[in-house]
Amino acid sequence: MKYGREFSLTRGIVMKVLIACEFSGVVREAFRKAGHIAWSCDIEPSSDITNYHYQRDVLSLNTSWDLMIAFPPCTHLASSGARWFDAKRKDGRQQKAIDFFMRLSKLPINKIAIENPIGIMSTQWRKPDQIIQPWQYGHGETKATCLWLKNLPLLRPTNIVDGREPRIHYMSPGPNRLKLRSTTYKGIANAMADQWG
Repeated sequence: MKYGREFSLTRGIVMKVLIACEFSGVVREAFRKAGHIAWSCDIEPSSDITNYHYQRDVLSLNTSWDLMIAFPPCTHLASSGARWFDAKRKDGRQQKAIDFFMRLSKLPINKIAIENPIGIMSTQWRKPDQIIQPWQYGHGETKATCLWLKNLPLLRPTNIVDGREPRIHYMSPGPNRLKLRSTTYKGIANAMADQWG
């Protein structure tokens, strides 16, 4: 298959989509199922068995993508870690995270969405274009998620449900906690593929 833009009679324009900082493959697979050429990239190996994952620094890739959806690590940016902000600021961890986020935002890609929890980027850069919740996309849970958008419409809710429990917030400590907390909900991934693809 060619890697340029192609036209599908059933789906419209086929786009080249980069899912940055994703190891789960959830968003990548939603776009692939919608008929797009989608790859994930993370310094971690992919959680699923796939040939469509770059295990490297996303900034080392070329920028010939139609759309990038990025999930930069939030450990040093999220308000949930605010009590450690002074220590992170002093040792440079927070500034490195801010710099990485901003480098993603400035890549020469026509359409960009950057996802992160509520945190310091609202004051270090700008307020997000949108804050979404899993319960707006078929998952009965709360997890406020910010989206900073470039040349993309706001993500419309697809399936508002009851339940609304903070399951992620109360997740028990363990070796997989970070990966489980950072995995995108399938309902949100499908909405991104349907509405932005």
